[in-house]
Amino acid sequence: MKVEARDLAFGYRGHPVGRGVSLSLVAGEVMCLLGPNGSGKTTLFKTLLGLLPPQGGQVLVDGVDLRSCKRHEIARKVSYVPQAHAAFFPFTVRDVVLMGRTAHPGVFSSPSRLDHEVAGAALERMGLGHLCDSVYTRISGGERQLTLVARALAQDASIVVMDEPTANLDFGNQVRVLEHVQSLARAGIGVLLSTHDPDHAFLCADRVALLREGTVRGIGTPDAVLTEEALRELYNVTVRITAVDDGAVRRRVCVPSLAGRSEQGRDARL
Repeated sequence: MKVEARDLAFGYRGHPVGRGVSLSLVAGEVMCLLGPNGSGKTTLFKTLLGLLPPQGGQVLVDGVDLRSCKRHEIARKVSYVPQAHAAFFPFTVRDVVLMGRTAHPGVFSSPSRLDHEVAGAALERMGLGHLCDSVYTRISGGERQLTLVARALAQDASIVVMDEPTANLDFGNQVRVLEHVQSLARAGIGVLLSTHDPDHAFLCADRVALLREGTVRGIGTPDAVLTEEALRELYNVTVRITAVDDGAVRRRVCVPSLAGRSEQGRDARL
């Protein structure tokens, strides 16, 4: 399974957001998309998912133009974990995950035994089996985020697109989500996720794409793309990248320089 953007222009009617974006993701790979607020990450994701029509270029799924695919055909191949989810009805966690099965035949009928088995397996995989009868709006933010990942898994898609899956989560739940991202990739599922934290890319990504003002400013392995200069240009902050030894492997981490930022501000006032 492969999702590919070729010279993609994207945005809304009368409001272009990005242009010239070319990237690809295959099953079993993790790609992190980094970029400042307003760079077009969410709009790009919606275009890759077929929720917005391209303003130019193409989105291909296994070589087939997305515009020629029906909505349920896309949903069977590519699933989506949104940035935020406002629930207004007291659905159980099981019900939310079962909604992922609407991509398959029987959308207007009651969930089948197979649907319940797939949803149950997805919940167990995310460590949420004990919460299946809990009300979705009453569980923690981290548990809700994992429930949305389980819903995406229930679609049985080979590619999962996650829009800032760690946003508003505490440190522990951020780590747990990233652990699940890695486990999905090991199971042969491709994951495209956006994040504001370069350390997340160092932890779990095979490749990284940098997006600024709607254009890709770099794409490749984290070690090659996430340089001090590239991050300074992307976020307008001074950073240092160093290596740490966690006892098993040697990892790179990103450390912002608050003192350097303070000096810049002082110079600007003078």
